[in-house]
Amino acid sequence: MKFRSKRYKKIKEENIKDKKLELKEVFDLLKKNSNTKFDESIDVSLKLNLKTSKGGDFNLRTVVKLPISSGKKNKIAVLCEQDKINEAKGSGVEEFGSDDLLDKISKGKINFNKLICTPKMMSKIGKLGKILGPKGLMPNPKLGTVSNDIKKAVNDIKNGLVEVKNDKDGNLGSSIGRKSFSTENLIKNFKYFVDAIKKERPETLKGDLLKGIYVTSTMGVSYKVNSKGL
Repeated sequence: MKFRSKRYKKIKEENIKDKKLELKEVFDLLKKNSNTKFDESIDVSLKLNLKTSKGGDFNLRTVVKLPISSGKKNKIAVLCEQDKINEAKGSGVEEFGSDDLLDKISKGKINFNKLICTPKMMSKIGKLGKILGPKGLMPNPKLGTVSNDIKKAVNDIKNGLVEVKNDKDGNLGSSIGRKSFSTENLIKNFKYFVDAIKKERPETLKGDLLKGIYVTSTMGVSYKVNSKGL
């Protein structure tokens, strides 16, 4: 039998199963019930319709630049040419390097959760795909992690750029803020995120893209959002 804390059971009592709630009500409840001692993450989960008229499924992988930072603390590393080391050092990242960083990665010494790479170094990092790929760390131009403008790439990641990718069942999730954010800012991030995903809808898709929208906090319960009018 799964153990549930008194705190969780109390929160669960206030949750109305399967009822679609309005945005303000959802975030007011989340902030009220996010009563742990740490700054809980506020996360949105989307259930996507993946069926296309061509008979196959489409996969969505992109980045969204939230208007308000997600509040997530990323440990960023920059892999660059030797003559760009000073630029990387001044960008405020936790780790940077050239061939020395490649050597660390090859030995499994990975102390970061985001890796930015300059285009010239991509040919060297390819051989490390088996190490970086399974961890979701392989740099990708479409995700803003391959760039000659190191400072911009770092600032984007530190200030609201989130990477999203659906799983095989059509589920897609992302953090959109912290419990310390105002309800207004959480709603702003939420609406921007949902709008950005809706813009990725392929023309060949059968029916609506979004089948369900849920919001939860790190230690809380999930609330179903009334998506009508969004």
